Amino acid sequence: MKKFILGVSAALLAAGMVFAGGSKEKRPDTSLEDLQKRGVFVLGLDDSFPPLGFRDDKNQIVGYDIDLAKEVASRLGVTFKAQPIDWDAKEQELNTGKIDCIWNGFTMTEERKNALAFTSAYLNNAQVVVVRSDSGITGLAGLAGKIVAVQRGSSAQDAVDDNPDFKKSLKEEVMLKDNITALNDLEISGVDGVVMDSVVANYSIAATGKPFTVLPDVLANEEYGIAFRKEDVQLRDKVQQILEEMQKDGTVTAISTKWFGKDISVIGR
Repeated sequence: MKKFILGVSAALLAAGMVFAGGSKEKRPDTSLEDLQKRGVFVLGLDDSFPPLGFRDDKNQIVGYDIDLAKEVASRLGVTFKAQPIDWDAKEQELNTGKIDCIWNGFTMTEERKNALAFTSAYLNNAQVVVVRSDSGITGLAGLAGKIVAVQRGSSAQDAVDDNPDFKKSLKEEVMLKDNITALNDLEISGVDGVVMDSVVANYSIAATGKPFTVLPDVLANEEYGIAFRKEDVQLRDKVQQILEEMQKDGTVTAISTKWFGKDISVIGR
């Protein structure tokens, strides 16, 4: 009997040790307080993604997302910093603490939602194909046997992968570092089409006047959100609250009209 009691006690002790060693105590979320103590809100972006975030002719980072984020930072009582990152390593940049959020036309997917803490959508988007106006290409079928470029690590790449028949029809899918490079290649006939965000495509064509056309076919409909580390819910919620206040007081409408000629925001809608 004594041996049995000792054996049970030892087993319970061992189980307790395993439980204690195997469990992870959840840390309190102090993300908002931590940011306000640091005093700087660091936004990670691809700085060649007009009109959301890009460099102007003075090499300053400007754009729709930049204007929104600057105002959010101001209302948080901190300074704003735009930090260009390798878009293909954006989640790593966020999770290692180099940036506070990814805010630059970042498409929300189920996989990303599981890994990150997103705000609600703030803009709608679609993945489309841009071609040269004199190409004679009027739809996706016209790209059969052609070369198409996408930004590496982007949702454009995902959109092509999610349309296997379209992907199979292509001669080649070229991965490039950004959309500006892809459009430059399109202009000199290095590629026959560029899969990219409709928001960026339409703005770029209007701003540059280059002879490009957006095909009517949509490869994927999307929503843009702002991504924070999974545990930074407090900070995410505060940014969401401020954005909704900005929508109500007309700030978002003014910023959207500045960049798009009208209010295309979906914040709080």
